[in-house]
Amino acid sequence: MIRRRAVPGGEHALPATLHPVLRDILLARGVREAEALDLSLARMAPMKGLSGLDAAANRLADAIQSGQRIMVVGDFDADGATGTAVAVRALRAMGAAGVEFRVPNRFEFGYGLSTGLVDTLAESPPDVLLTVDSGICCHDGITRAAELGIDVIVTDHHLPGESLPPAFAIVNPNLSGDDFPSKALAGVGVVFYLAGALRARLRDSGWFGARRPEPNLGMLLDLVALGTVADVVPLDRNNRVLVEQGLRRIRAGQASPGVMALLRAGKRDYRNVSASDLGFAVGPRLNAAGRLEDMAVGIRCLLADDVEEARELAATLDGLNEQRRAMQATMQDSASAQVSAIIEQLGDEVPFSLCLHDPEWHQGIVGLVASRVKEATHRPVVAFAPEEEGSARLKGSARSIKGLHVRDVLAHVDARQPGLIDAFGGHAMAAGLSIAANRLDDFRAAFEASTRLFLADEPPRAERVTDGELAAADLNLDFARELHAMGPWGQRFPEPLFEGAFEVLDQRVVGGAHLKMVLRPLDGHEVIDAIAFGTLPEDLDDARRARFLYRLDVNHFRGQASAQLVIEHIVR
Repeated sequence: MIRRRAVPGGEHALPATLHPVLRDILLARGVREAEALDLSLARMAPMKGLSGLDAAANRLADAIQSGQRIMVVGDFDADGATGTAVAVRALRAMGAAGVEFRVPNRFEFGYGLSTGLVDTLAESPPDVLLTVDSGICCHDGITRAAELGIDVIVTDHHLPGESLPPAFAIVNPNLSGDDFPSKALAGVGVVFYLAGALRARLRDSGWFGARRPEPNLGMLLDLVALGTVADVVPLDRNNRVLVEQGLRRIRAGQASPGVMALLRAGKRDYRNVSASDLGFAVGPRLNAAGRLEDMAVGIRCLLADDVEEARELAATLDGLNEQRRAMQATMQDSASAQVSAIIEQLGDEVPFSLCLHDPEWHQGIVGLVASRVKEATHRPVVAFAPEEEGSARLKGSARSIKGLHVRDVLAHVDARQPGLIDAFGGHAMAAGLSIAANRLDDFRAAFEASTRLFLADEPPRAERVTDGELAAADLNLDFARELHAMGPWGQRFPEPLFEGAFEVLDQRVVGGAHLKMVLRPLDGHEVIDAIAFGTLPEDLDDARRARFLYRLDVNHFRGQASAQLVIEHIVR
C-alpha cells in the first residue's frame, strides 16, 4: 500500500521564502519553527540532566590527574567502535597517561562486559574501566570487576532492565528519572557528552595550561556522526546537530584519517558526503570486522593518525566487507528458499512472523539476513545461526516492523515460557537472543503467538509512505541541492520520497545488476537521468512508461553535478 504523508495544518513559523514543497516536507516531520532549522553546534542539547555525568566525570578526572590506568571496553558494532575511539582520543587529548581499549570478541565472550572478558584483566586490572555502548545489563561482569578493585563507569543508551548493575557511575539518558531531553543518543553520543563534562571538570581544576592545552572536542564529531548514523538511532534535533556538524568537518577535510580512508574505500567523495554515505558505505565496512573477526582492527583504523596506516587498515576492512557480502548473498538465497517453502506450504495463511535457521549460517551476519527478509515480507523476522560449529545453542537476531516492539515480544515469550530463551536484549526494532537448538520449534510457535497477540490478530501490512508528486519543473539540480541542504536525513526524519509517472526514453544495465534510465515526466518536457539499484529491464512491466517511487538526488560524476532520480520502488 502506498500512502502520502500527512501535512499537518495550523500556524507555523517556517520562513516564508521556503520552497512550498520543502515547507510541507518539514511540517510532515514535525518541524514548525525556523529555529529548528539551525543545526549549529550552539544548538546541541546542554549536558545538564544527563544521569551519572558528574560522578563519571569526577572519577575520570581523578584518574587522569593521579596517573591511574583507564581501560575502555566497547561493543563490536560501528556505534561501539566509534564510541571507543571517541573515548580513547578524548582521554589521551586531556592528558591521560595510561589508556587502553578492549572490545569483546562476539564469538569468544559474547556481548558486553562479560565475566570472561573481565577475567582476562585479573592479572593486571586497570583502576577504572569505562564501558561504551554497553554495560547497562552486564551485572555479572561489573560485579566481577568490583571484586578485582576496578571502578566501572557505564556509558550506554540501551534500555535498562529491572535493576541496575553495581557500577561506580552510570551515564545513560534512558535511566528512569533522567532529565536529558534527547533520549535518542547513540552510544557514541553518550560518551561524547561525558568527554565534554570531563573537560569542564579538568578545566575547573586548573589542569590545562600552556604545557597542556585544552583540547577542542569538535575534532571528534566525524566519529560521533558516523556512529550515530550507523546505529540507526532516531535523528531527533540533537542528533541532527551532531551528525550535521560531523558531516561539515568531513566535507572540510578535517576528519580523522580512518574515516577519510573508509570513505575512499567506499568510493565516496568526502567533499560531498551525506548521512547516507556514512550509513551505506562507511558503516558496513567498519561493522564487517565485528561481524566476521574482531572489531579491534576497526577501532585501530579510527584511532590511526598516520594516513598510510589508516589506508592499510581500511583496506583490510574493505576486504572483510567483501567477504561479508559474499557470505550474506549465500545466506540470503537460503533464507529466500525457506520463505518460499513456507508460503507454498501455507498458501494464504502466511504467519505473522518468520523464524529462520540454517546450520551453515554465520552468527555475525544473521542480523543482516533478518533485516532483508523483513523488508521483503513485512514480517518480524528472527534468523538463527549456531553459536559455533556443532553447537547445541543458537544465536538469533530479530528485526521488527513499525508498530511492533520486538524486545517486548521477546519479554512476553520469556514470561510465558521461562527457560525457553536463555538470554535476550535489544530495543523496539532489533534484538538479539540465544536458545537451545532443540527448542527452535517451541520458540517459533511461542514467538508467533506473542506476535499475533501484540498485533491484535491484524496481519502486518506493507506500507510505503511518500511526500506526494513533484511538479516536472522541480526535477532539477537546484531543488535537489535544496533537499540535500535540509538534511541530514535518517531514522524518524526520513529522506523525502516522491511518486510519479514517467516515459522511459532509454535504459541500460550498469554494474551487472542496476538499471540506468533516461526518463521524462508525463506532464513535462525535460528529461532526467535515473538509476534503479538491483533492477533489470524485465522488472519493468512496460518498457516505455512506468510509475516510480523515487528520491531526487545530486549525482557527482567527473567533477560535474546533475540531478538524478534514485528509484526506490516500481509501482505495479
